[in-house]
Amino acid sequence: MSTLKIQLRWALPLWLIGVLTNWLPDNRITIKVRGSLAKPFIKSCGRNFQLGAHVTLLNTQNLEIGDNVYIARGTWLNCMGELELEDEVILAPYVVISTLQHVFKNNSVRFGGSISGKVLIKQGTWLAAHVTVKQGVTIGKGNLIASNASVVKNTEDYSVMGGVPAKKISINQDGEAEFHTRNEYIKRGKIDL
Repeated sequence: MSTLKIQLRWALPLWLIGVLTNWLPDNRITIKVRGSLAKPFIKSCGRNFQLGAHVTLLNTQNLEIGDNVYIARGTWLNCMGELELEDEVILAPYVVISTLQHVFKNNSVRFGGSISGKVLIKQGTWLAAHVTVKQGVTIGKGNLIASNASVVKNTEDYSVMGGVPAKKISINQDGEAEFHTRNEYIKRGKIDL
């Protein structure tokens, strides 16, 4: 597919969706509307896709998204080398995932070119704010990647990872929630109306 066709089919419509919706607040309604509008311009996208404002999605012809995925405000995804987000993945604000990596050649990266590698984020994983993920990495099921971590190697399932480069901190275990919705929280008397 030529560069012009890719731009007209995938990039330009997503840019237009951003222009029309980024001024709206990120709330339950607008993130669902923005996700619904973006779905036709993503290679494969499941049910209940939610998309925050000011997200940059590049090369979405190589992006696969499962069910119940949320991508928060300011996230930057370059999918040229293929990116797959399985079901129930959450990307917090300002996550950066690149499926490309620059190559150092002749004492410079400027004209050294790039290498690509598919990134796979498995089911139920949460990447907290400002996480970066390197090309070619697979992040296991049920991971929690702590804020500001840089993931440069594959991770095991159900891991809590943190640091630069990210290292395993502990095992991610089930917990008991105090509430699931805003209404449940209000009923508990935590918010004055």
